[in-house]
Parts: sequence; C-alpha cells; structure tokens
Amino acid sequence: MTGHDIASPERVTTNLPPVPTDLRLVVTDMDGTLLDEHKRIPESLWPLLTDLDRRGIVFSPASGRQAATLLDQLGHALPELVVIAENGAVVARGSEKLSVTPLDASAVREVLDAAQELATAGLDLGVVLCGPDTAFVERSDDPFLAQVRPYYHSHEIVEDLRRVDGPFVKVAVYDFVDVEKDTAPRMTSLEGAMQVVVSGRNWLDVMAPGVDKAVAVRAVQQRLGITPAQTMVFGDYLNDLAMLGTAEYSYAMANAHPEILSAAAYLAPSNAENGVVRTVRAAIGLPDLR
Repeated sequence: MTGHDIASPERVTTNLPPVPTDLRLVVTDMDGTLLDEHKRIPESLWPLLTDLDRRGIVFSPASGRQAATLLDQLGHALPELVVIAENGAVVARGSEKLSVTPLDASAVREVLDAAQELATAGLDLGVVLCGPDTAFVERSDDPFLAQVRPYYHSHEIVEDLRRVDGPFVKVAVYDFVDVEKDTAPRMTSLEGAMQVVVSGRNWLDVMAPGVDKAVAVRAVQQRLGITPAQTMVFGDYLNDLAMLGTAEYSYAMANAHPEILSAAAYLAPSNAENGVVRTVRAAIGLPDLR
C-alpha cells in the first residue's frame, strides 16, 4: 500500500485527485465504485471506453460478479475486454479463460455445512455455488433471486448444491441482515483451505487461499507489460483492499469503507458523483463532466 495522505472531503466536490501521466491500465470495482447508487452503469462510460481503446489503454472491471455477467454488461463495447471476476478467481478475455483458480472440494463442503447450520439457527441467508461459467443456488424465492440475478447472469436452481459437479471457484453467501454480524465470524472460524472476504454489507465470498483481486491485477500487468506507475485502481469495499497495492494511483471512492479510505493513495468522488469516469477522463486530458 502507498502511504499518501487522503484528500480532504471538500476536495471531492471541488477538485479531482491526481492522475498518472502515462496511463495504460484502468481497473475498477463495480458495485459502489463504477456503478451509481442505483447500480446502473453511467452512460458517460461508453464514450470513455471508446477513447481508452483508441489510446491503447486497457479497461478492466474487477468484481465479485461472475465473468459472464461482466461480459454481458461491458463486452459489447470492448469485444476483447479483460475481466477480473469472482474476486480474482477467474480472469477472462472475452470468452477465453486466462486463469481459473478452483476452491478445494473439502472447503466447499465445510462452507455449505456452516451455512446450513446458520440457516437452521434462524439466519436468513442464501448460498451461491460458483463454477467458472455458471452459478448454482438452492433457494428459489424471489427475494433471494433478486439479489443473485444482478451478479450471476448465468445461474441454475438445483435441489441440492452438494450434488453439483465442480470445479468451483467461489462460494458466496448472502445474509439479508448484516453479513459481518453472524455469518462472517462463523465462516472465518472454519479450518479448511480457504479465505473469507466480506464483499459488501450483505455478501461474503469464500475462495481458495491466495486468490484475490490483487493477484489477478498483477497477472494482467505482467501479461501486458504494464507497471504500477501506469495503473489506476478504484475500489470501495473490503474485497478491494489488496488490489489497492497494485497501483501507484489507487483511489478510494468518497463513499468507501473506512479501511479502504485509509489504505488508498487518493480519494475520488463518490460513485453517485460518477467518480471513476470523471477521474479517468482527467487522466487522459478530457474536460470534467461537471
């Protein structure tokens, strides 16, 4: 992580943060970062993607969402879009998988058992079992599926998650109340080969050890010959924390979790203020939208 001071809150609405002079890679989280407060892609992103592509600057979403979802959302604008999906467990360029890191089958069973225990104890939660291409769920009620659909465009409802064939790259748990209160402590107490990351107020992700967005970003940088000094990274929540260390120009959104605000080099306008697009436009010499 870099040790720069975070900008004052006033700076969010008066001046954009510093930007690199030789930008080659833009990596951004989706929810709470690129997407606005209504979880919509800002319309101003589309002409920006055209500008970035023309200048040879790679744009890469890095998200807990599955690759199919990210490609559905953004791939039509950039056919060779590089996506960092499932919090880094899957990296894809278009339909080609560049890397897939599976979660050990015994760890999957442990997580499923723990989730069942919590549900039996009265917690209102649902589980998403994530393969490289398709996600699987048991719960089929509308409230739960309404949370699943935006993140997992390719999903199937099954009778028993334990009977689905792997490999699996992630187990995601949605807690309708607050995932950090009861669900996260239970999952972090498990002893199997796994790591647990809180990715939102209600979502928790379990992946293989060593898998995170940072590892995936560094792999993309190495593959494309891009340095941290040529990279901008944007994030807002705890699953973005490690990723901030991959770029000299790391930005916390003004709406970010306190740990992200402390770790990032700079502060960007909030997702509601179109902070990612505005900051990247400044980096390539385009006028501010506001």
